[in-house]
Amino acid sequence: MTKAQQTERVAQGNGFIAALDQSGGSTPKALRLYGVPETAYSGETEMYDMIHAMRSRIIKSPAFTGDKVVGAILFEQTMDREIDGIPTATYLWDKRKVVPFLKIDKGLEAEVDGCQILKPMPTLDALLDKAVAAGIYGTKERSVISAANSKGIQVVVDQQFAVAAQVLAKGLMPIIEPEVTISIADKVEAEALLRDALIRGLDALPKGQKVMLKLTLPSVPNFYAPLVDHPNVLKVVALSGGYVRDEANAILAKNRGIIASFSRALTEGLSAQQSDAEFDAALGAAISAIHAASIAG
Repeated sequence: MTKAQQTERVAQGNGFIAALDQSGGSTPKALRLYGVPETAYSGETEMYDMIHAMRSRIIKSPAFTGDKVVGAILFEQTMDREIDGIPTATYLWDKRKVVPFLKIDKGLEAEVDGCQILKPMPTLDALLDKAVAAGIYGTKERSVISAANSKGIQVVVDQQFAVAAQVLAKGLMPIIEPEVTISIADKVEAEALLRDALIRGLDALPKGQKVMLKLTLPSVPNFYAPLVDHPNVLKVVALSGGYVRDEANAILAKNRGIIASFSRALTEGLSAQQSDAEFDAALGAAISAIHAASIAG
């Protein structure tokens, strides 16, 4: 019953998905933006303690509820930890009615044909089993497209759908994430190639089989409408991709049926030095703005 309830919440999309999944490489930057310099901790253990404290503060905030936040994407270590003695994924659903997802990729290979595919994930089956046991609803894996190269983009999409099949076999919902770099000169052309490749992949899925897509905000409003409307897509979500929150929200609001899945744009303006009242107010304002943009399209 829980799975059906979670699917319904995601499908309705009356809110957005919070990306709280910074991993090893991006954690120091996330902490720095939060007002925690690298001199404040020593080694990975303390670093991960700090980022978990930040994520816990966000999740426990009165502003962070299922009313406006549909889901949250977790880093593996966050899934493995607890909030107030309750496993994080359980806390999200039971206390916040927020659907828990898990980042499963292990980083990116070097660029080939303008694209970076996922590094090998030899222990993926075991991780997926752990995710199922932890009450995770779905997964996310990120590739990067930095050129309008049809060969490279097709390789990215083929790998994403292969991983999605592995995820689906475990009863989890995959979020396919081929991120197009926002600063490239041929972004529009790359998005056209990506859309076509994704449609081919979606068309090849068995009837009734659904996946989710996480895409860079498109240069042309509603460019991804064929993906939003595809019968094999549960939901299309958008990454902020380096846009500041106001700009990301403005672009998002022009795209029908797409909701946010923001990371930096969500935590922008939050600080470890803020009082709880200041923190909750800043987070509440961010959540309200992203929620409004998500349901505007």
